[in-house]
Amino acid sequence: MSDTENNGPEKPGPSKQRNATQDGGISTEIYRIGVKVPVFWPEKPAVWFAQMESQFSVSNITADATKYNYIVAQLDSQYAAEVEDIIVSPPATDKYKKIKEELIKRLSVSRQKKVKQLLSQEELGDRKPSQFLHHLRHLAGPNIPDEFLLSIWTSRLPSNLQFVIASKPNDPIEELAELADRVHDVATPQVAAASAPDPQMAILMRQVSELTKDMKALKSQLNSDRPSRSRSRASSKSRARSSSQRSRSNYQKFPECWYHAKFGEKATKCVKPCDYQAGNERGTR
Repeated sequence: MSDTENNGPEKPGPSKQRNATQDGGISTEIYRIGVKVPVFWPEKPAVWFAQMESQFSVSNITADATKYNYIVAQLDSQYAAEVEDIIVSPPATDKYKKIKEELIKRLSVSRQKKVKQLLSQEELGDRKPSQFLHHLRHLAGPNIPDEFLLSIWTSRLPSNLQFVIASKPNDPIEELAELADRVHDVATPQVAAASAPDPQMAILMRQVSELTKDMKALKSQLNSDRPSRSRSRASSKSRARSSSQRSRSNYQKFPECWYHAKFGEKATKCVKPCDYQAGNERGTR
């Protein structure tokens, strides 16, 4: 009797399953490897999903429902709450695709809100604008877009620097930081002796000065327009009141208004005060 018959058929190990088939004397073995789920990474959910998809590929998992269930099972309560509507009522098809897209989008929006709250408390202080920008970028992290960072950074700068940056809407953020540094150095009083003037800086400061004057002139024009409109409305109301009322001296001389004195009960208008009464026909017909 052979060893195989004595010991029985060989069993697969605990970490894998083996299926053997005979096809023309060739044996084919299929191994299924367990999924190694990485810890969820809320700061970079797209990277975490890429890691999960690598594990699905290694484990030969292609079923949409299986991948979806793996994702839902790995989410902590605070992150599951972000996609609660999908977990409670998943779509009939493409469950994994839906929860992946929504989780990445919603966590990104939530993080931007938190970052905005954090950055809004920061002030320029005695730093240069470029140093302040680098500080904000460090706090925000690598995934915050430059457009968002530019908006926060600009809002925390002095008004003269905001005008300069607003005049260069298409420049990269790093070039704007260098420009803001140059203006900041000129505008800030220096203890050391002044060096020879820079022609380019003189042109830049003249442009800033002209832009500031234009802004003040525009505000002055807007403010001057408002009183004139108010006076116009007040004048119109005054004329309306004067056309519907008579002076006391006129009333004392002529108790009845001109319309009733002229047309009597056929009058279609009346200017107060007026003592006309039906049947009192003193007016000229």
